[in-house]
Amino acid sequence: MTPSSLTGETAALRIDIDRLIRRLADLAAIGAIEGTEGCARLALTDEDKEGRDLVVTWMNDLGLDITTDGIGNVVGVMAGKTDGPPVMCGSHIDTVRTGGRYDGNLGVLAGLEIVETLMAAGHVPDRPIAVAFFTDEEGSRFQPDMLGSLVYVGGMPLEEALDIEAIDGARLGDELVRIGYDGPAPLPAAAPHSFVELHVEQGPVLEQEGITIGAVESVQGISWSEVEVVGQSNHAGTTPMHLRKDPGYVATACATFIRELALELGHPQVGTVGRIEFFPNLVNVVPAKATFTVDIRNTDEAILKESERRFAEFLAATAEAEGCTVTTTPLARFEPVIFDADVVDLVANTAAELGHSVKRMPSGAGHDAQMLARLCPTAMVFTNSVDGISHNPAEYTAPDDLEAGTNVMLHTMLTLAKTDFDASDANTSDKGDA
Repeated sequence: MTPSSLTGETAALRIDIDRLIRRLADLAAIGAIEGTEGCARLALTDEDKEGRDLVVTWMNDLGLDITTDGIGNVVGVMAGKTDGPPVMCGSHIDTVRTGGRYDGNLGVLAGLEIVETLMAAGHVPDRPIAVAFFTDEEGSRFQPDMLGSLVYVGGMPLEEALDIEAIDGARLGDELVRIGYDGPAPLPAAAPHSFVELHVEQGPVLEQEGITIGAVESVQGISWSEVEVVGQSNHAGTTPMHLRKDPGYVATACATFIRELALELGHPQVGTVGRIEFFPNLVNVVPAKATFTVDIRNTDEAILKESERRFAEFLAATAEAEGCTVTTTPLARFEPVIFDADVVDLVANTAAELGHSVKRMPSGAGHDAQMLARLCPTAMVFTNSVDGISHNPAEYTAPDDLEAGTNVMLHTMLTLAKTDFDASDANTSDKGDA
């Protein structure tokens, strides 16, 4: 049975939700999308620099020991009673082009709120507490996604990452220098003691089931690729259908196949063709070329591989029948990640002790936590997303849910920070929903 995480001098500690909401609003004002509550801060743009500068200012205001590494990840550390690896939380502050104010930002700013709550109470944790934000989690400007945390844990050499070209042609290393975030801290980084990431669910499950907190057990595997299909441009009115070499047809047939495959394989398989570009993209011309992206995900690596194989076979057969040639470029590939069972238990039990309903669940989206899981015991805390909307300016999480999730993370981190706490004590026989 898990020892209570709500005992002793810190049992009554709670975060200041108004302060957290103010910080979320102030950060969202940078890159604000006019007429909405959303924001756009693509990685290493001027807007991202301005957002970084604001968060670093807040870290300085709290007196944190701040380091920046060679890929631009920033970590602020609150000293503990002992030295050694910190209990770390964090996420990202870059957004997609049509982003909301909670995705990623909540996990970083909630960390600062936790630090300020501890400082205001005069509580010094046994272990240090760290708050991090990682570069280019979204992968919207530089691919792959979770890039900063991938380099942080040693999954990609820094030199390789610095040479990645953005969608706008810029070189990642040059952009880091331009905005002043090419730091000296070494990579790969030293392992934290543990890592917990608070994030909005970005899906409808918690809201639909009337549950407050998600204790995230795993992250789906992700397969991203870009496909270029080359055919023959021709007149749309004079070229008989049976004589066409139409890459547009191949692309749209693949989009339909990806959806049908996901429905056939069933939940949690998902598949998306999120971008299609035709050239010359004219109403009365059979395209000469079509380029499209494919996003396939599953929590089961074997099924993910099966879906990749079946799509590749369909693409090859369809292109050959249409007389087109195909080039496929991998963009990202991450296997499913299982989080540390002891830390997941701790999240679930802490939420229950705070009086919240809890669901153990997987994440359908990728997160920095899946990279940190390579280094240290890791788990995630999910809180509600209204209507399951995310990557959209309409993204919204109610203050009560923000407060609940941040308090769960506060007390989870406090327990992890105790030098006499053994994560194996967090095991319980109850693995169902709390």
